[in-house]
Amino acid sequence: MSREQQAVACAKKAFETGRSKPLEYRIQQLKNLQRLFTERQKDISDAINKDLRKSEVGTQLYETLGLEGEINLTIKKLKEWAAPRAVEKNLLTLSDVVYIKPEPLGVVLIIGAWNYPWAVTIQPLIGAIAAGNAAVVKPSEICVHTAKVMERLLPLYIDKELYPVVTGGVPETQELLRQRFDHIFYTGNSVVGKLIMEAAAKHLTPVTLELGGKSPCYIDKDSDISIACRRVTWGKYTNCGQTCIAPDYILCEPSIQDQVIEEVKKSIKEFYTDNPKTCPDYGRIINQRHFKRIMAMLSDSTVAVGGDSDESDCYIAPTILRDVKPEAKVMQEEIFGPILPILPISGLDEAINFINKREKPLALYVFTSNDKVIQRMVNETSSGGLLANDCLVHYSVSSLPFGGVGNSGMGCYHGKFSFDQLSHQRSCVIKKLNMEGVNNMSNTTKHGK
Repeated sequence: MSREQQAVACAKKAFETGRSKPLEYRIQQLKNLQRLFTERQKDISDAINKDLRKSEVGTQLYETLGLEGEINLTIKKLKEWAAPRAVEKNLLTLSDVVYIKPEPLGVVLIIGAWNYPWAVTIQPLIGAIAAGNAAVVKPSEICVHTAKVMERLLPLYIDKELYPVVTGGVPETQELLRQRFDHIFYTGNSVVGKLIMEAAAKHLTPVTLELGGKSPCYIDKDSDISIACRRVTWGKYTNCGQTCIAPDYILCEPSIQDQVIEEVKKSIKEFYTDNPKTCPDYGRIINQRHFKRIMAMLSDSTVAVGGDSDESDCYIAPTILRDVKPEAKVMQEEIFGPILPILPISGLDEAINFINKREKPLALYVFTSNDKVIQRMVNETSSGGLLANDCLVHYSVSSLPFGGVGNSGMGCYHGKFSFDQLSHQRSCVIKKLNMEGVNNMSNTTKHGK
């Protein structure tokens, strides 16, 4: 048996013992996971710094604090989420017990991503544990140091048989995908998402696909442009632009383009100093392959701010492109880097039309002081999430489902949505072997006699 087959067999065997089902066991595992983040923060931060040049504060803010909050919420609410839920009865079941019982699916495969390697790998694991599943955890091989730390630390804190970690690259992932799972949870891009779905189809395995795409950002000329640009700058350049819900490009009227450029430039300096390369809060591109991919996008557009780079350091300065055409290279795929194209449009109607002609994005941002503009965006477009007058923060709201639509993904998670996504909602009707007179009446009614 391959290492991957052994991991799946081990998880399945552990699940079949039934030990993951009692709520007390699930809660204990979640508490152990929480202890990992308390006791091993330095190990986690050091590895992420080596992979992405992310600061310790940045790691806490964007990786571990959110996970600790998710664990706290799950522990607090798990009894309520897992409880059988009574439902409305009909005439035939008035005297019966009718309810929905959430139950574990079985063995879940979680394939993480490299941009927020702990957040997007462990968050679905929290849902899998809460729902009573076993889970095979596959961290991204692109974050080399973090994958090693995850492989070392997780078995020290949570049940290593129920939740084995498998490291490796494409061959190891392909081998995992040849195995049968009860659910696959993948975070990444739509190209690989299609391959995941194809592999899952062979076993009729359901999938959650957390993908991405080009998330548009419309800045209305009547908004507070200074505040709007400050928030866009934060959303765009956090993690060096390597965020699935980062604003990918700006749509605005030509009359405010120069002001938008100046305000974003001012905010870049405020956040990352005159020299972002030496700023500890400004990260790096994950590797040279992605560095070259991003730099190739600049060739047919006009650089308004930034543009300088250092391949040996995987550094690309915060960059703004002006007067970008829809057919430009930078508009053909998700940027996933610190490049911010500005596309001049005539107004709200053209912005909505532009968005609707393209694949449905994971996030859509609109900055305006006009509630009617917001309502038109809500009513006339489609996206995984919509946020007015800020960026990224909808990800932090556990009571909102996080997920895509169409090309940006399927399924959702966070809070109770993670629990529901990784549970089977079992329909139960419990009758008694008496009251046969009522049953006879029911049968007469059904057969129209």
